[in-house]
Amino acid sequence: MKRSNTVIKQLGVIGAALLFSTSAVGITREITAVFRPDPANPMQNKFENTTPLSTVCANHMPSRCKQLNIFSLRAPEFRARTIAPVLANHEDERQGFMVKVPSDWRDLQVTHVMTGETETVQMRMAGIGTPWDVPRPPGVNAWAPPGQAWQPVWTNAPSPCVSTGFLVASTNAAAYFWLVPEGAGACSRKTAQDLSYINLAQMEYAYEIKTPNPLGMSSGLYRGSLTYSMGPRADFDFGDVVIPVQNAITFNFALSVEHSLRVDIPPGGNRIELIPEGGWQAWLNRGRTPARLYRDQTFRIAASSRFKMQLECSIVMGNTCGLRNGTGDEVPVQVAVTLPGGIDGQGDQAVRRRPLRLDGSGTELFQPLFYVNDRPGTLHFEVLRDDMGEMLKQPGSTYSGVATVMWDSQI
Repeated sequence: MKRSNTVIKQLGVIGAALLFSTSAVGITREITAVFRPDPANPMQNKFENTTPLSTVCANHMPSRCKQLNIFSLRAPEFRARTIAPVLANHEDERQGFMVKVPSDWRDLQVTHVMTGETETVQMRMAGIGTPWDVPRPPGVNAWAPPGQAWQPVWTNAPSPCVSTGFLVASTNAAAYFWLVPEGAGACSRKTAQDLSYINLAQMEYAYEIKTPNPLGMSSGLYRGSLTYSMGPRADFDFGDVVIPVQNAITFNFALSVEHSLRVDIPPGGNRIELIPEGGWQAWLNRGRTPARLYRDQTFRIAASSRFKMQLECSIVMGNTCGLRNGTGDEVPVQVAVTLPGGIDGQGDQAVRRRPLRLDGSGTELFQPLFYVNDRPGTLHFEVLRDDMGEMLKQPGSTYSGVATVMWDSQI
């Protein structure tokens, strides 16, 4: 029987006898994800799941997995076996083949390994496949309703599960895979003939995760784990007759944040000459007092992480830097910054001529709303008119000082 949406292949015979450990054990899997800003897609600010995919999403339905944002894994060590015969057409689904997975969202905390900062990740199970084998006779035909083929019983998923059309089979064994919607309950199948046993050998499953906004996280590694129970009435529930060897499955998460913060100042941009608007000629020729002495110095910034800006001065005057001439006269210089759009200055505010002060007030936190890549900003240096009086009384005098501006992602 061939269906357009069905994959049916020959599967090697799975032995009827399985060896089981006498002590309950758990399964452990690693989930890894990384955030690394992409200059080609600055608006795409999400973690990339770097966990290797198992067969289902890697080979059999990659497009559908991508569309549903789900990922598949395999637990080859998983084993389960019936503790009693499975009777044909049993009324209670818990007395035969049944699977119920934790399809609701569950929170887990990930913690920065150096700073102790915490964030929340969410996870849910989104698909399940547990390859089975049964005695022969009757073999796979035990699942055939009277006068019908047995394959549709497994390619067509029982509600509330959703079909994928995947089936690999032999005479006494098969591997299937069903999708599980959010909040779904148990999915079960009744056998049409009595079976002395059902073995489950390995488990393939799909999961979905929701990761936090990496732009608000510090660079570095975040770790956390989530454990699901296995067994009758547990998170992974296979009914009352099919009992798994393992009693738990633990997912260890490792989220790596690799932020970018880069500031480029053009050559010579570190030497600032303060002059009146239009130069000194208007004052020298006509005695017109300058309104201010200033210089706007552009820079380019790439930022995916929150950062702060700080000011240090060789000459301190109040909460800002000072300039001094050869006779020891001093005047304050005001320093401010304008940042490109997409960087929030606290409270959804654009950063326009934000003063830089020695105490750091007002520049303690700048938060990119997306990856700002190689965008222009400006540093503003200015001596105000009220502070220029003594300077203008001494033509030819040179005032100098050092102001250090820092962009710091260590918040």
